[in-house]
Amino acid sequence: MNRIQSKFAVAVAAAVFATGMSAAYADDMANTQKMGGAMASKTDIVDTAVGAGQFKTLAKALTAAGLVDTLKGAGPFTVFAPTDDAFAKIPSEKLNALLADKAALTKVLTYHVVAGKVVAADVKTGMVKTIEGESLNVNVSSAGVKVNDARVIKTDIMASNGVIHVIDSVVMPN
Repeated sequence: MNRIQSKFAVAVAAAVFATGMSAAYADDMANTQKMGGAMASKTDIVDTAVGAGQFKTLAKALTAAGLVDTLKGAGPFTVFAPTDDAFAKIPSEKLNALLADKAALTKVLTYHVVAGKVVAADVKTGMVKTIEGESLNVNVSSAGVKVNDARVIKTDIMASNGVIHVIDSVVMPN
């Protein structure tokens, strides 16, 4: 291993340790390859999110809605992924009702997905059509990026079929 590879491996290990990612995600990061300045993962959006460990409720919801196979598909997709903490902001009775209503759940989850791969450097203020059919309001400012009322808290988690941007709230379609 040359010095650059060694430094890169140390940086990846430090990032994984600092963010508390799971061992599965760390293994995936070790198996990624450098492509165009961004890390390209060998796992799809669903497996990347599950491996990160902070999207358990999202994974449960994707399964309940029957969307796992869709987000394991070729894509590419851009997913605004709410964390477990974001789902925890929804009152439990309302969340349980949503998880039990496949049509409503599918509408909410697909509202978090945009066709195509949009990395943080390419995000601009404006309306962005989701695969659900309605549009998200993206606002880029000196304070950061907001998607409707959700704040983007981490960007550019690369997957083999797209990219994940982490948001702090669940966004709801009309």
